Amino acid sequence: MVKAITYGYKGGDRYLERLKKAIDCVEIRGFSGETLEYTEGISALVDLFLSCKRSRKTIYICGNGGSAGIAQHMTGDFLKNGGLHTYSLYEQTVLTCISNDLSYEYVFSKQLELAAGAGEVLIAISSSGESENIVKAIRTIRDFGGRVITLTGFRPDNRIREMGDINIYVPEEHYGIVESVHNIILQQIVDEIVQAEGVALKMDEE
Repeated sequence: MVKAITYGYKGGDRYLERLKKAIDCVEIRGFSGETLEYTEGISALVDLFLSCKRSRKTIYICGNGGSAGIAQHMTGDFLKNGGLHTYSLYEQTVLTCISNDLSYEYVFSKQLELAAGAGEVLIAISSSGESENIVKAIRTIRDFGGRVITLTGFRPDNRIREMGDINIYVPEEHYGIVESVHNIILQQIVDEIVQAEGVALKMDEE
């Protein structure tokens, strides 16, 4: 079991060292708990999303706070750059209506209950891995035959870490580091989807 990184930092170099160490220590596991090599895990995710693209299955992405920012950003990137069908779980009227009339715990799961279908994918982002509304969202899409990708951090035994078909864990306890690594990984997946479709990235042309 990988112990979460907890040491402090002072200055830009120390912060970058900590970020690099967190990236190097990322763990990816399959649904049965088997550990995947990083490249193997990313390749499996790219294949999954390309399959969704061919079958026009919808991708949903959820998170709270900073993770919500990542979710909204990637909802746009998966759609515009990756060419996948995505559905935003952050439409303001819907989000506030569910939060007010039911509870914030159901803000994602209620939408998935009404919109999600078999074979569709939820990307669940939670730095702590303990967010109740994320747990409910995962359980809901599974009830409809959907698949789940989790991105978590903090404690290695967090609730969400083992709930996905593919689970990405960052062994860190600093929100900024965990969120940055989650964002980098999702950006890599989008870029690799683009490359798999035969479109060269600008950095490959330089």
